[in-house]
Amino acid sequence: MIINRSILMNEFFLFFYRIYSWSLFLALMFLFLPFMIIAAFFGIYIGGSIIFFLIKIWAMLWYFFCGLRHENSGLRPDKKDGPFIYVANHDSYLDAPITMLSLHGQFRALGKTEIRRIPFFGWIYRYGVILVDRSDKENRAKSVRILKHVLSKKINIIIFPEGGFNYTENHLGKFYDGAFRIAIETQTPIVPMVYLNVKNILPRDSFFKLSPGKTKTIFLEKVPVNGMTMENIGSLKETVIKMIEAELIKNEFHNF
Repeated sequence: MIINRSILMNEFFLFFYRIYSWSLFLALMFLFLPFMIIAAFFGIYIGGSIIFFLIKIWAMLWYFFCGLRHENSGLRPDKKDGPFIYVANHDSYLDAPITMLSLHGQFRALGKTEIRRIPFFGWIYRYGVILVDRSDKENRAKSVRILKHVLSKKINIIIFPEGGFNYTENHLGKFYDGAFRIAIETQTPIVPMVYLNVKNILPRDSFFKLSPGKTKTIFLEKVPVNGMTMENIGSLKETVIKMIEAELIKNEFHNF
């Protein structure tokens, strides 16, 4: 009976915690939305930089007032040495705010075009990321051109090479070539990152399963691409996969 009461109390707490957390998320979104609309008139680079700064503040406030904690560790590179192509595992919708809490300096993310259909948030998403429709060859090519242009402006980019959530039983899903092809073509080093404990705090199958807790980003050793050609895409991808997978296995049973 005591156990059942404890379970009920926990479920009761989580129910109201989740309502509070997502209500706060929406409240912050509408608070920042007018400033983001104004920033959008300044174009993709100046306006985009302002919007990214506002999103970062949004993420920090949401994490803080939801009782969520985040830690960065490992070999985070000096932003003065950039630009870099960051790549990470993709396990949860929580990866978006974690990215904002992990990376310093300016960066742009590659994101799925489907998200822009979400009311209000989709508009912010459209201005904050570079959209890609993986089913459209021309759209993929256009996204690559934009990413290269961003790198030429000394702005970092982040790509989730799995292209979506990993629903397999493996630690990682299949990696696409895009990030590694761009790295070689632009001779931009890759910085692998590992996001930990995210799917435990927000499982990928539902927005309404958020729980309080701690997330962590581990920055792995930078992977240079100097002198590599298109023939090295496979080996470069395999190197990064092994680095990320090894860190996931190492922290698989870590108690957060």
